Amino acid sequence: MAVNNRVKSTSDLDLKDRLVAINRVTKVTKGGRTFSFAAIVVVGNEDGVIGWGLGKASEVTTAIAKGTESAKKNLIRIPIHKGTIPHEQTAKFGGAEVIIKPATHGTGVKAGGAMRAVLESVGVTDVLAKSKGSSNPHNLVKATIAALNELRSPAMVAQNRNVSIEKVFKG
Repeated sequence: MAVNNRVKSTSDLDLKDRLVAINRVTKVTKGGRTFSFAAIVVVGNEDGVIGWGLGKASEVTTAIAKGTESAKKNLIRIPIHKGTIPHEQTAKFGGAEVIIKPATHGTGVKAGGAMRAVLESVGVTDVLAKSKGSSNPHNLVKATIAALNELRSPAMVAQNRNVSIEKVFKG
């Protein structure tokens, strides 16, 4: 049940880019080896907006710049509730499976590698996260963003159930 969380404009957002991984690719030709680079970049405003992008070029800096531009083109808004996520969520992309759980204030971001970059860029300060299966950074970033995209805010849940927000939390 993916909700359309697309962000239309990037001009009014203060986006910070974060490099997740760089991969060097070698192409062997008759004249020798040709190196190129693929960079996966995550951008976010640390207040609920995030996007990811992949840039490929023959130089590292150009690949990072292309990845940043690509990331700014597909931004989504994530509901953050008191510095953590509203509820537990799992997602899978390729061989990577991720589990993210809300945590109490002061826990910090308990996540590794690519998941940590995504969660910090979106502005989550307290979360428990686990990656299962593949540790490929490309698939981990996509699985983490898919899990974050499935989150529903307490206000949205209350509206769908036709109850008050207090009733959503208290039961």
